[in-house]
Amino acid sequence: MDLRSTIYSTLSADQSTRQQAEIALKHAESSPGFILELLSLVETEQDLGVRQSTAIYLKNRVSRAWPTENPIHQPIPDQDRKPFRDRLLPVVANSPPQIRSQLVAILQTILQNDFPKKWPEFMNITVQLLNEQNANSVFAGLQCLLAVCRTYRFMTGQERSNLDNVVHAAFPMILAIGGRLVDDTSLEGAEMLRMVVKCHKHAIYYELPKPLQTHEATVDWCTLCLRIITKNPPPHALAEDIDEREQNHWWKSRKWAYANLNRLFVRYGNPNGLSTDSKKDYEAFAKNFITNFAPEIMKGYLTEIEKWVGGNYWLSKPSLSYTMIFLEECVKPAATWDHLKPHMDVLIKHLIFPVLCQSEEDLEMFTDDPTEYLHRKLNYYEESSSPDMAATNFLIALTKSRKSQTFAVLSYVNEVVTRYESAPDDQKLPREKEGALRMIGSLATVILGKKSPIADQVEYFFVRHVFPEFQSPHGFLRARACNTLEKFEQLDFKDENNLLLIYSNILKCMADQELPVRVMASLALQPLIRHEIIRTAMQQNIPQIMHQLLKLANEVDVDSLANVMEDFVEVFSEQLTPFAVALSEQLRDTYLRIVRELLEKNEAKASNGDAPEYGEYLDDKSIAALGVLQTIGTLVLTLDASPDVLMHLETILLPVIQTTLQNKLYDLYNEIFEIIDSCTFASKSISDTMWQAFELMHKTFKEGAELYLEDMLPALNNFVSYGNERLIQHLPYLTAMVGMIEDIFHDPKVGGVDRICGCRLAEALMLHLPGGSMTPFLPKFVELAMQKLVEQKNPVKSLKIHLLELVINTIYYNPGLTLAYLEQNNWTNKFFSMWFGSIELFRRVHDKKLCIAAISALLAIRAEDVPASVQTGWPRLLTGATYMFKTLPAAEKHREEAAKADNEGDYSDDIYASEDETEDWTEEVNTQQWGGVNAAEVPDTTKGDIKDESQAYLDFLSEEAKKFGALAEDDDDSMIDEDNFFESPLDKFDPYTTFRHAMTMLQQTQPQLYESLTSVLEQNDKDFLQRTLQPPVQQ
Repeated sequence: MDLRSTIYSTLSADQSTRQQAEIALKHAESSPGFILELLSLVETEQDLGVRQSTAIYLKNRVSRAWPTENPIHQPIPDQDRKPFRDRLLPVVANSPPQIRSQLVAILQTILQNDFPKKWPEFMNITVQLLNEQNANSVFAGLQCLLAVCRTYRFMTGQERSNLDNVVHAAFPMILAIGGRLVDDTSLEGAEMLRMVVKCHKHAIYYELPKPLQTHEATVDWCTLCLRIITKNPPPHALAEDIDEREQNHWWKSRKWAYANLNRLFVRYGNPNGLSTDSKKDYEAFAKNFITNFAPEIMKGYLTEIEKWVGGNYWLSKPSLSYTMIFLEECVKPAATWDHLKPHMDVLIKHLIFPVLCQSEEDLEMFTDDPTEYLHRKLNYYEESSSPDMAATNFLIALTKSRKSQTFAVLSYVNEVVTRYESAPDDQKLPREKEGALRMIGSLATVILGKKSPIADQVEYFFVRHVFPEFQSPHGFLRARACNTLEKFEQLDFKDENNLLLIYSNILKCMADQELPVRVMASLALQPLIRHEIIRTAMQQNIPQIMHQLLKLANEVDVDSLANVMEDFVEVFSEQLTPFAVALSEQLRDTYLRIVRELLEKNEAKASNGDAPEYGEYLDDKSIAALGVLQTIGTLVLTLDASPDVLMHLETILLPVIQTTLQNKLYDLYNEIFEIIDSCTFASKSISDTMWQAFELMHKTFKEGAELYLEDMLPALNNFVSYGNERLIQHLPYLTAMVGMIEDIFHDPKVGGVDRICGCRLAEALMLHLPGGSMTPFLPKFVELAMQKLVEQKNPVKSLKIHLLELVINTIYYNPGLTLAYLEQNNWTNKFFSMWFGSIELFRRVHDKKLCIAAISALLAIRAEDVPASVQTGWPRLLTGATYMFKTLPAAEKHREEAAKADNEGDYSDDIYASEDETEDWTEEVNTQQWGGVNAAEVPDTTKGDIKDESQAYLDFLSEEAKKFGALAEDDDDSMIDEDNFFESPLDKFDPYTTFRHAMTMLQQTQPQLYESLTSVLEQNDKDFLQRTLQPPVQQ
């Protein structure tokens, strides 16, 4: 095969030519020397298109076939690996940038699999490249080192130990290289500098290597980063286009310099922020850093901010964000707060406030691209690193930790809104007013906190400064007024007229011409539901409100809207029932539209060669789709008293189920199975439509969704409970159910939880289909359970109990057949030993009733039919029954208490409550006047360090995880708890009557066996059993 011609043919416009070339390459992949030929072509080819295509193909081949563990593709032959490694680095060093980027990705894959064991010479080559005097070699050396550091980024413990050797060998060299590059003004120098700081970034990201913990190394690296940050940008870094400017390597170098300094402080340099486990490694470093380095870094940051505030000095968004993130970390420790506090007034007025105000870009987006504006303002996770979110987080941390600073912030807010109020219309600055409202909105949790001295003043502020903006001529101000109301969702208005005025304004804003205003108004409507006067007023408008919400949901994919709809469906179910069909149709159409766009997007990606990855669907559209499904589920549950409407809804919603399952939208499976569960549970019957849904579920399960059996189980239980007659009449459905149980036991991918689900489904079938329908399947159930019990030496207790109960259920269903099959396989003695040897593990009411039912069934067997292997232990049946009856009352009491606890819940009305909320409010500031307060002069009521609640919470989670791990290792009984939502025919089973009847029949028909069984009981057990067998006294 002519490799160059074949690669060239893959670029052909003719599809047939391309396909033939791709097939030829596929056949050649496993040939020895193939990747070496590809590398030679990358090295020598003059046509840049062919060269780049070859590099991309080689990258894909290596990424798929270099790993040797569980390979999916044909692995690269072993004899090609070392020669390829030996030739790769020289090719990297001598390739142009667009080719080098592909080769570096290849290098990364090899390092992840081979370094250091299979490629021990790699670091020597890298150091040699770094020592060369020509720029290409140094550049290649930096890329090699960066690839190594990236490989170790998330490694811990022993896996990471070799990184110390890498840092020791190479970091002094790149530190010197970085020091020279700071003074270089070329674009190439900036790119190399970026790699230097990124090597440092990856090395310190997860753990701090020991060579970098020394005082000297900290001085050197902090100095380099501060030099990068404070360097005046060269001309090539100041492009006219802001997006282009931020992509310049010099600004990227600055970004990672900020990031590295922040990482050193936040993760390792703040003693209060260290977890209990990390203190032993970093406490000394932290004390040194916060005392000697953090103040100097703060000084460098503030110098840059001073230049920015002065004007004619540009800072990138990451520069601003990282600055505020660092300052936020400085609020709690006394050592840094003492340095920061004198600057607070300037920072609030000239950094935080301007960043929170709408930019020209924001205003343009509000008008020209409102959908993107909403995504940027509402998607807090994606925008968490943006300057305005960093400013918001800083304000929240400041006012929560240093509550007296709240007055300084409110003083400035009051100054801005008062100035706006008094200014003539042509001199008002709406962006400032919007920024002030955003600022106060971010403090809502603090202002409304426990014992807040200013909470009762917020209503007046709303009336005076927020209400007028519902009518503002500026759309972004109307949107902010709605958003401010949403932020203060826990505000209790004293004047009900103000509430009604708000409601009236929100309804008007929901019909606003601007999309962001309509969305913000809809979100603000949700918290108003808690006010009774508003709920009453809403009742007559509910259909119109829901129509407007659905219309909005079709205009923009904002998942928060689905939350609003779900709340409305739940609270106003009675008013919405007459409109349920129309509402469900609209919800269905909305969902199908979102999914259609989602599939089109992913098809486009696939056609471009981008293979979908796990979690690919977790974007705005899929989250919006998720919200619509949750609203549908809530709507279905509200219609349990309207079976006719519910049946109509099932038909409407079937396309939703079909589309999701047929397109394998795994991230939406849970909600789909919940909808099927809700439909079948609410109607307490299975319609033909829902049987179609079952067929889809079964097909989905068989096509690779075995791991979703736990999500399917509630719906499957409903099919068994309410569709048992259909299962009996239609054998293919019953066979399909049993097949799912068999698959879950045989599938090597699944774990204990999945097999427990299989046991529960089998139990449901046996309990709901009496009369012999399950008889043909009993041997298979026994076989599945016993094989697992015999194979696994020490199974998890919860799995062991369910496996035993699978066999116990078959005994209850048909004791003779089960005993015969156990005996046939020499399992009888093994099973009974495990059952009665684990008798104390059957703690739930359900377990005890099942055991009593099975024992009662066994007592009906004639003496001559009892297998010889268990005849001597047969009297243990009564011992087991006695134990079950003795412990049954306590289990029932425990279940009642658990049910009561579930019903009562454990909720707090005050979502802002916290241990520290009752303290730290200063009384030395006049809280009646929101003005004239200087941040630097506000007295601190909390002296010293502020406890880091987030780290304390992480420590708590860590301790809980350890406890949970210990419980798992000890196989604690608490893993098997009462499930108050699990319904079973055994709930109505009377164990006393059943057992009394069994004993009476045994005494009458087999007196000799009766005597044999009862004679071995101790006297107190005999007496207890006698009392148990007494019929209840008739009242």
